[in-house]
Amino acid sequence: MGKKIMTHEELLEKKEELLEQYGKTRRKADKLHILAKKERKALGIGKDEGRATVMHARVSTRKAQLVIDLVRNKDLDEAYGILKYVQSNASEILYKLLKSAEANAVNNNQLNRDNLYVSEIYANQGPTLKRIRPRAQGRAFRIRKRTSHITLILKERAK
Repeated sequence: MGKKIMTHEELLEKKEELLEQYGKTRRKADKLHILAKKERKALGIGKDEGRATVMHARVSTRKAQLVIDLVRNKDLDEAYGILKYVQSNASEILYKLLKSAEANAVNNNQLNRDNLYVSEIYANQGPTLKRIRPRAQGRAFRIRKRTSHITLILKERAK
């Protein structure tokens, strides 16, 4: 069985209490069920941020994490400057991801570009591509080509 998705009318009736419940920070064991996309849209959850995700990026999470730590909690222009001049394969991927998150924030959620900053950014491990390297005497060594899923969230600073 799946969970029942509430109708638009039911959501609007319970809007205040749902927003209060989902606004609280909780422990992992006390988490509420995940809202469907339709439910989040009706409640207006996620309208205060610009979000972008890249899946299966061909960079390991360890290498991406080095660049990610440089741009976390930085203003938008400062993050662009850092990513432009850091010499890393991950910085190119993160630069495109930052442009996408900015476009989502400005165009979809009508946020002010000047007040945006990188509020959350993280990399999770994706699937590993397994390849083989021929070695001497008929042996084969395993090559692991790692991938990652990177998520970036922009929010507005209160100024």
